[in-house]
Amino acid sequence: MITANPFLGVVFHWLGGLASGSFYVPYRGVKKWAWEVYWLAGGFFSWIIAPWVMGSIMTKDLLAVISSAPAGSLIKAYIFGALWGIGGLTFGLTMRYLGMSLGMGVALGYCAVIGTLVPPIFHGEFGSKVLGTTSGIVILIGIVVCMLGIALAGLAGMSKEKEMTEEQKKASIKEFNFGKGILVATFSGVFSACMAFGLDAAEPIAKLSAAHGTTPLWVGLPKLCVVLLGGFTTNFIWCLFLNIRNKTAYQYFSPRLRDKAGEQGGRVPRLGNYLFSALAGITWYFQFFFYTMGETQMGQYKFSSWTIHMASIILFSSLWGIVLKEWKGASGLTKALLAIGLGTLVYSTIVVGFGNYLAAVAAR
Repeated sequence: MITANPFLGVVFHWLGGLASGSFYVPYRGVKKWAWEVYWLAGGFFSWIIAPWVMGSIMTKDLLAVISSAPAGSLIKAYIFGALWGIGGLTFGLTMRYLGMSLGMGVALGYCAVIGTLVPPIFHGEFGSKVLGTTSGIVILIGIVVCMLGIALAGLAGMSKEKEMTEEQKKASIKEFNFGKGILVATFSGVFSACMAFGLDAAEPIAKLSAAHGTTPLWVGLPKLCVVLLGGFTTNFIWCLFLNIRNKTAYQYFSPRLRDKAGEQGGRVPRLGNYLFSALAGITWYFQFFFYTMGETQMGQYKFSSWTIHMASIILFSSLWGIVLKEWKGASGLTKALLAIGLGTLVYSTIVVGFGNYLAAVAAR
């Protein structure tokens, strides 16, 4: 049995947040491909290749573990993964319409609240574990602080949107559309929380992996193979539909673009596009690679991992937004609001980690 180390868990979750907050950056290097083409190309690495390769390397008897898992657990994990996939594919649209800073702030705000609080409520643990203990109360305070940080980051994004001209917005976000972006971000955030439900439903798989001799730190990796397969299914169907509707399926193989009449146009950097898509996909996968590691360190309050994960994603995606000059032209007040929001998010992860530390000490 692994000894809980909540502060090490926070570090793992920060690494996962860094991966998640960074994965969309390589897609900016993709040229002359439709969104559905590079999204699916990267998705093969995110949801199929990386989980099975890492699961095979880091765990024992991967196929035997999954094949012997309870059917109910596998079905629930897959279905929740498919529902998460709906949120995941619209998350890409959120980035297109709002940019990394505002898009992630809005979508992940919904995702953080739902994904953190629903599992313990569903298991009937919210009253006894959260409200009934000092460590649980501290963790709940950390979750509230996280929500405050997300709200402040979102307000900063809204303030930036009001201050910037349409030309300034589209200089960094070519398809900026605030109204459409907020609608998509809300939908994405609600469905993206299903990832937390899927990982929770897949817990018997982790226990089986431990029984087969997998090191405790890696027992969560087989869960990803099932949950992400569900996510791949949804994304594959949608991207295939867009390929047919937009007549873009040829782009996976063609070295040149085609116009509406079918005539060949400019050359497409296919190798570079595949490499950038693969880099984006693998980077995306590592958010949950580190998430499962961090989860093993959080003891009996591992549901709080979702809060730390969301806070870390917003933190690092906002920093990328600054690097990519999405905040260029914003006022000093707006930038200060963003800085306070990001500082609040960092503080929330420390509070949640401290609450888990109190629980770990009490259990010794």
